[in-house]
Amino acid sequence: MNQNLQKTIAKLATMQAEIPEERKALLAEIAAFISQKLQKGESVKMNFICTENSRRSHISQLWAAALAHHFGLPITTFSGGTKVSAFNSKAIAAMQRAGFAILPASGENPKYRVVFEPNDEPLLSYSKLYDAPENPQDSFIAIMVCGSADANCPFIPTAERRFAVTFTDPKVADNTPQEAATYDERVLQIGSEFYYLFDRVKI
Repeated sequence: MNQNLQKTIAKLATMQAEIPEERKALLAEIAAFISQKLQKGESVKMNFICTENSRRSHISQLWAAALAHHFGLPITTFSGGTKVSAFNSKAIAAMQRAGFAILPASGENPKYRVVFEPNDEPLLSYSKLYDAPENPQDSFIAIMVCGSADANCPFIPTAERRFAVTFTDPKVADNTPQEAATYDERVLQIGSEFYYLFDRVKI
């Protein structure tokens, strides 16, 4: 894992006191469920779901993948939406500023490769439906990261458990002087909360 991303992960560890207590309780509940599965030798698949699979779901999935790697946890991450758009360029830029190695791609819905270790298979990030064939079809944990997706997807029959861990969409600052700062703030918020979660997973 590159040094810039390692530095950002170290920063996440210093932000834990900023997480509200009610959020900590929710994140600890998810950590306990994951711990139970791992202790029973079961696989853990996390599918991060947002409406368009363009910003928060990708940010969440990539942080979960990086933090699972950081903590040495055998967890596989996915993302999807209730409709398809594309991985937003502003979100990509913010993740790159945080240290993520996201390689350039082109097309209407580009498939970006995200590299954590030189010899590892890259993680592909692109917009898709939450139940797309490349995503898990059963026994996965659905993490709803936006209120709209949580409200508009009231039932996901193939999910083993469903949790609503919603974040404010950084697109509220698009085309304003606060745009980059807002995206960076959301990237760090999402990262710090999932750091709290993964730090409490016990194998």
